[in-house]
Amino acid sequence: MTRSEFDGAVAQYLHFLRVERGLAGATIAAYGNDLNGFGRYLARAPRDWRTDARPATDYLASLSRPPRVLRPSSHRRKAAAIRAFYRFLFAEGLIERDVASRLDLPRWARVLPDTLAVEDVEALLEAPDGNSPAGLRDRALLELLYACGLRVSEALNLDLDDISLEDAVVRVIGKGDRERRLPVGDVAVAAVRRYLEEARPVFLAKAGPLDARLTRGGPLFVSQRGRRLSRMAAWRMIRNAALVGGLRGHVTPHTLRHSFATHLLEGGADLRVVQELLGHASITTTQLYTHLTGERIKQVYARAHPRA
Repeated sequence: MTRSEFDGAVAQYLHFLRVERGLAGATIAAYGNDLNGFGRYLARAPRDWRTDARPATDYLASLSRPPRVLRPSSHRRKAAAIRAFYRFLFAEGLIERDVASRLDLPRWARVLPDTLAVEDVEALLEAPDGNSPAGLRDRALLELLYACGLRVSEALNLDLDDISLEDAVVRVIGKGDRERRLPVGDVAVAAVRRYLEEARPVFLAKAGPLDARLTRGGPLFVSQRGRRLSRMAAWRMIRNAALVGGLRGHVTPHTLRHSFATHLLEGGADLRVVQELLGHASITTTQLYTHLTGERIKQVYARAHPRA
């Protein structure tokens, strides 16, 4: 199979992911990038990748060698993309051997996500200036991220009509266009209400006349120019809040999501409930947090027990 034939097979696979699996555009693009990297490597591979698993294993091994060593999570994603691609080709009769079953891919150690202690979360949430419109918006965004365990993209894609402060519920469209309705805690409701009353109108006034951007009430979180807040702006805000709050280490929007799940499980929440709140398609993904809470229990035990 030539490179053009390989590219055609990739195109068929991505079409399958979009039409049959209904995956999100960003997920499909990530699969495409991973497989294109594999395709470039195959141009130099001496073996036939259609019948031999070595090209795939050699390619993945090359990603762990200097000067460019991938993070374990990126490495695992590329391995999963290649394995799934092979399975699709065999199922569709595009290759004659089930190469995926013969891929001897290494297992990597499970990487536990970074989380914050409850007191650190409180310091982060209280860092924005409550006397400025930007500070009110930032506090509302932080409170909502932690109250609902949202991905930052989910929070920034919210429109005004997606949240009901009276019912304390927010409607979220997550990965794969899956919808979920999440409860919002009282503290987050109060923070969002104050932002909507005191800050958002100030920003929208700078945007000029109402236009199509305000369908469904317009974006919930807006910039000082009245446009939907960007991911970069949100990341920068959280980094600054971490500095103001005196937090050490790397704090990202996803840190709040991990902390949300961990604190719920430590408080006795059922794993299935946490899965639904996070919008995980598989319980296996959520089970990662049971390992995390287990590690924290060990740390607390070692610190607190007199004979630990």
